[in-house]
Amino acid sequence: MIKKSILVVVTAFVLMSMSADMRAYQYYNTKGKKLDFKQVVNNVKDADIIFFGELHNNAISHWMELEMVKALYADKGNKLILGAEMYESDQQLVVDEYMNGGIAYKYFKEQARLWPNDATDYHPILAYAKKNHIPFVATNIPRRYAAMVNNGDFAALDSISEAAKALIAPLPIDYNAELPCYKNMLAMMGGHIPSKMNNIPKAQAIKDATMAYFILKNWKKGETFFHFNGAYHSANHESIIWYLKKANPDLKIVTISTIEQVNVENVDKKELQEADYTLVVNEDITKTY
Repeated sequence: MIKKSILVVVTAFVLMSMSADMRAYQYYNTKGKKLDFKQVVNNVKDADIIFFGELHNNAISHWMELEMVKALYADKGNKLILGAEMYESDQQLVVDEYMNGGIAYKYFKEQARLWPNDATDYHPILAYAKKNHIPFVATNIPRRYAAMVNNGDFAALDSISEAAKALIAPLPIDYNAELPCYKNMLAMMGGHIPSKMNNIPKAQAIKDATMAYFILKNWKKGETFFHFNGAYHSANHESIIWYLKKANPDLKIVTISTIEQVNVENVDKKELQEADYTLVVNEDITKTY
């Protein structure tokens, strides 16, 4: 009996040690303090707008997004709104038809120009929203208009129809080329940059401005808008958030970002400054694509 008790204790100790060594993720605030999931939810839930900056192929990101939707819905009920970079504004009708039960996912997939990883990474969130009647906003600019800016500057949008302009942020958008988020895009290319490449940050900016526009268009005071996007679109409270703050400086905005590294238990504080809360994920976690 004593031997059996010792074995149980030793086994439990080994499993606990393995759990610590093999930790898949850890949340931190900017000061390097470790937080659990419930603490993060409790800290962000009263914001007007919450941004979850994901790594697009990171399985833990997508799982956390879904679990946070569930936790926020339990707290906010019909005061919660969802939105995502992954769905474009001209897809809103198809999103609404799917959400209202008018069309099956099979037809939604055919019509909505979904990302290749939608079925595993984004559809679970959309399906949960559908089941619980949570509004879901397609916030991103249709990619063809972002491509026009990439190929021909903002002026390329002057020629599109009024119906097309309704799918993007009102023109002309305010563009600050000195924002680090846009300057760094050019810096990462290094060396001599062809003149055409100077439009890449502008194409990013028209996406940011459009997402900000549709977030504000669908949010009202007393509600919480939870938005999913690539981490770069909300890092350092720039990009989308810069446009939101220009439109409404009083907004309470909270950001979560995702990074990967070998050891989630030991993180340099410098890596935790891009967002209010950082989800650090073990870099060996399976990628979704």
